[in-house]
Amino acid sequence: MKDFKLLIGPSEDKLTEILSASLKNDTTPETFALKHTNSVGIPFPTQYVKIIPISSHGPNFHISIWHVSMTGINDPAYVAKAQMAYEEYRETTALKQILKHLRQRRLLSPFQSIISRTHLRLEHPLVTQLHENLVLRGNWTRAEELLSTFSDYELFNAHLTSCQPHAAWTRLHGTDADGDIPCARGGHAMCIDPINEMIYLFGGWDGEHSLDDFWMYSIKEDKWHMLSLSTSKENNAPGARSCHKMVFDTKTGSIYLLGRLNDSDGVTSATATPRTGTAAIRQQRAQSGPAATDDAVVNASKTYCSEFYRYHTKGVDKGKWDFLSFDTASSGGPSLVFDHQMVIDCDAQILYVFGGRVVDGDWDSHKYSGLYSYNIRLSKWRLLQPSETSSGLQVILPSRFGHSMVLEPNTKTLFIFAGQREEKYLSDMYAYDITTNNVTELFSDFTKAGGPDACFTQRAVIDPNLKEMYIFSGLNRTGSQNVLRSYSSSWVYRYDTRPGKWTQILREPDRVCTNKQAAASIATPAAPAPRYAHQVVYSPNTRMIYMHGGNSGGVSLFEGTAIAGGDGDDALIEEKEGVDGRETRMDDFWRMELRRPGPEEIIRRGKSHIRRQQFREMCEDGPAVKALHFLQTEVSSVVDHDDAREEENFRSLLTHLLSGPSEPHPPTSAASSSSSAAITIPIAPQPPAETISDPTTSSTSTATSNDADDDSERPVKRSRTETPDSDMGSWTNHIDDDDTSGPNTPIAVTGVTCAGLRESVDPIELQTGGKQALSGARYAQRTAVFDGLLEFLSEADKEPVDDFVGLIDQEWGTAGVD
Repeated sequence: MKDFKLLIGPSEDKLTEILSASLKNDTTPETFALKHTNSVGIPFPTQYVKIIPISSHGPNFHISIWHVSMTGINDPAYVAKAQMAYEEYRETTALKQILKHLRQRRLLSPFQSIISRTHLRLEHPLVTQLHENLVLRGNWTRAEELLSTFSDYELFNAHLTSCQPHAAWTRLHGTDADGDIPCARGGHAMCIDPINEMIYLFGGWDGEHSLDDFWMYSIKEDKWHMLSLSTSKENNAPGARSCHKMVFDTKTGSIYLLGRLNDSDGVTSATATPRTGTAAIRQQRAQSGPAATDDAVVNASKTYCSEFYRYHTKGVDKGKWDFLSFDTASSGGPSLVFDHQMVIDCDAQILYVFGGRVVDGDWDSHKYSGLYSYNIRLSKWRLLQPSETSSGLQVILPSRFGHSMVLEPNTKTLFIFAGQREEKYLSDMYAYDITTNNVTELFSDFTKAGGPDACFTQRAVIDPNLKEMYIFSGLNRTGSQNVLRSYSSSWVYRYDTRPGKWTQILREPDRVCTNKQAAASIATPAAPAPRYAHQVVYSPNTRMIYMHGGNSGGVSLFEGTAIAGGDGDDALIEEKEGVDGRETRMDDFWRMELRRPGPEEIIRRGKSHIRRQQFREMCEDGPAVKALHFLQTEVSSVVDHDDAREEENFRSLLTHLLSGPSEPHPPTSAASSSSSAAITIPIAPQPPAETISDPTTSSTSTATSNDADDDSERPVKRSRTETPDSDMGSWTNHIDDDDTSGPNTPIAVTGVTCAGLRESVDPIELQTGGKQALSGARYAQRTAVFDGLLEFLSEADKEPVDDFVGLIDQEWGTAGVD
């Protein structure tokens, strides 16, 4: 079996798909994490599991399943408790759906009766006040005041953080005292001191040599400071390198550095053959390492050691380096790696290192590092997850390099995603629980879930307070070639729910500018060029993102070649040469601010909704001159005229004024209204279902029960809609000839309509003190405005989003059918 689906449920006829996945064609056991909670995090127990095979690994193979095992909780007490909680959730949700349906249909008395008996909280009390003032009373002033109250109670916060953000980029031109800045490079390392707002930069590859200069940037001063021109000349300091990683410890003010790829760490493979049809392998850089021969590609006399360093930014040892380890592998840590990831838990004083490609001189084989932790207090390494997938039922992190890893300090979770393994770019994502040592696969392919494409050397930072991750894409793969997009692709990943939600960051919308401003924008780009092997850090206090350097040259990558030194994948690829035959590494430095609508913007939009409805009613009830003045003053003041869509909607309001006053249907009192109405349904022509053909005779036989003769004499209820007693009908044994209908004759079905219900004035409306009874059409209009305002609130503060009638369509399989 290759592709399959898995369904679970409480019974055989109620199964829900929770997994669609594929098996590898090997002997290694594979474990899949199954969804066991609904969209709001309520666990649901299950009794039945159904596996649906879809395809096999070859056309000549039959689909077969040899072994299946499951792990979970089967304790009866725990399952019973989960079952009870889930049933309570279902009952509460069903009641909320009913309450929403009743209020939308103007059935306010039963709505209030259910609320009184169940004490159910349908929505935030302020939302209930909004409905009463907006829909029932038409108190526009109070409705607008409530929007400001919503903001004071932070009811808009969830919506504001879920809005698609725009990126506002600013290029930073600060220099040091001599007017210098770090030179163009890629594959360097950066970290940030968020307390003192300092950014540290070390090493990298400039296209010809590995670098060992050390810089500090002051965010407050917008100035660079060179800490060391060459750390190789200092005691206990690291040498020139690229593809290394640095982290900053806010507790001690120390910087930790691990990993390396320098000019002497690699050799070009002599046996690699082109996989993309390229005629020959071009030497990309001058190397100081040993030359490759046809007989060997590994320098047996060279020892590859993983050095480990610490730099002090404060205290008595400020400005000094500590050589913590000559080789971390000898003390239980990782081997020499590059393009790995490293994060620090400052409170626990523990480092975490995952992945990276092992540097041992043999570039024809792919070796990767696993997940390690380093206890700073004890100076002790520990292997948490091996580099290779082991047998068993536990999910193991697939090793990789050029990936991203961030630490969520509140939940003690590592998020690991993307990167490269062997020849494949990855688009999966895992969550590693530090406390339990458990791994959960969040996405097997986040591209299919609306996220970015599979990528390599992308960069990621995290904001634990907002529960957001910001991702800046690197290299993508199209077919067998690796490419840079023609635009800089950035994303937001929100992990407040599992598995999380991806949203692309848009560029700041263009505004009309003068010729002078346009010329300035050409001289200074509004956003950084697409790149890879760059570095990004995040300031949580100011919520600003800083990006430096990288390689922005157009790439058409050739696989299978290892070159000494470089900036990430740049060390393993061949690039298309530019006009001058050189690669395009960058020295630009950028600051990015994520801009979302603020509470004042939501209030403005809400007022625009309310005042548009107020204007429509003024056109129907009052003089046109008064309505026009209200449109030009009150409505216009809450419209963003720079927004093309809002401006178009504003101008379309004139049609209400030109159409003149309408004659709304008069409302029907609750005492005199009827609870039913006639619905005409055309019936398509079909052969009689009760008649079948007998192949043995020329006649037909009727497929009925044994008492078919008795059924023919049963009385038929006739509905006489033309008489006052039509609601009761009358019984008869005869059907008039004019009552006989053909297959094309419409059938009158007795039922209720939404419009018919809204025409009836509920007694509760009379108690709210409304100015006048509303027509059904006006009640529907105001309800639509109320529903539009609810879009700015979180699901916990408002009625359910789903429509009750829509749920019935889903149950019958007719949702979306015209």
